[in-house]
Amino acid sequence: MKSLSIQILEETNGLSEGVPISAKALLHLGNRAAVDQALSRLARRGKLLRARRGTYLRPVESRFGERAPAVKKVVEEAQARSGEIIVSSGAAAANQLGLTTQVPVRQVYLTSGPSREFRLGKQVVEFRHAPRWQLTLAYRPAGTVVRALAWVGPNAAKQALRSVSQKLTSEEIRELKSAAGSLPTWLAKPVSELVLHA
Repeated sequence: MKSLSIQILEETNGLSEGVPISAKALLHLGNRAAVDQALSRLARRGKLLRARRGTYLRPVESRFGERAPAVKKVVEEAQARSGEIIVSSGAAAANQLGLTTQVPVRQVYLTSGPSREFRLGKQVVEFRHAPRWQLTLAYRPAGTVVRALAWVGPNAAKQALRSVSQKLTSEEIRELKSAAGSLPTWLAKPVSELVLHA
């Protein structure tokens, strides 16, 4: 009979990159304590990566050897499985829009779910719970603007919005203006005053 560790590896072999592996999903192979121990042993031997307590990932085989799953894949899987909104942080949004040249050192994502961290090899990815208004228009360019302005803060938001609005289409400005009611007053006022391009 195959060992529990081998059964777990065989069971998880066909998983897509970034799919989380947990003991609960493997209880058909053995009792909880035995599955937890087997997962822990596999992580110590480098066959699995321990992303966080109770969550493991398969390393990805490449022609250069094994690597941790791509952050984007882990984020997509977390989003698909939990139903949470997960978007790039305000610092990343500000960088993307040219409001700062600083590149964030840590990979931080804002989420509608609980805050948590994942270890992907040597890289730490943080999911930080954010207020609902920062997740407005989550996957749209206008939502990126909202997160960037939240990051620059009340004192710099008006100037930053003036700069960013030049890069937005009329449709994106309309979207942003339509979200003004869900934004805090310090941000809603300059957003509602935006003028559409000709």
